[in-house]
Amino acid sequence: MIEIKQLIKNYGKVKVLKELDLEIRSGGIFAVLGPNGSGKTTLIKSILGLVIPDSGSISINGESILKKFSYRNDIDYLPQIANFPNNLTVNELISMVKDFRNKITREAELIEIFGLNEFVDKKLSNLSGGTRQKVNLVLAFMFDSPVLFLDEPTSGLDPVSMIQLKKIIREEKAKGKTILITSHIMNFVEEMSDEIVFLLDGKIYFKGTVSELKLQTGKKDLEHAIAEILKEEYV
Repeated sequence: MIEIKQLIKNYGKVKVLKELDLEIRSGGIFAVLGPNGSGKTTLIKSILGLVIPDSGSISINGESILKKFSYRNDIDYLPQIANFPNNLTVNELISMVKDFRNKITREAELIEIFGLNEFVDKKLSNLSGGTRQKVNLVLAFMFDSPVLFLDEPTSGLDPVSMIQLKKIIREEKAKGKTILITSHIMNFVEEMSDEIVFLLDGKIYFKGTVSELKLQTGKKDLEHAIAEILKEEYV
């Protein structure tokens, strides 16, 4: 379980996270949503150790992670933007990432699933945005870690790859993994997530199922439910 208590993060005079409290149970798919500037990126980067909070605590399975690094070996991360070294081939990039961890991998299976066999010897600079995203997904899923962070995983994917991505995510969930997703594609979130966490102005505005949010807002789909929240907050 991921447990966050009284988390505060400021950038100068800008208060990004405001005494944020959050618990995410082990196992399941959780969507972290919120408008730009809501604090969701800072929250995720704080859990990953990429941002150091000003105060508060973060623990995973009862152990504090602040200013520690070894716990990240049990987390797989898909960044929103795949900034790879352009001079490397796909195979060279995969080999480099594998060298960082002493763990069993399944990249061959994923390369087949995402149709990347014809690209493995090509330099990353020569790949389209969609193909680079498929490489990004291979790197994220090739280790068997108990926690997954997927930041905008659907970006640039064609319909066939989208179907494969959903299948893989469901398979990972079936293994008991904890999967956190950020996405601006509300139908994807509605289809895949067990719970959503909606951030607004540095705090948790809502945590629960999509059905509960639709009932609360009186809307028939997640997109209109989110729009209703924002209308109530800013009008």
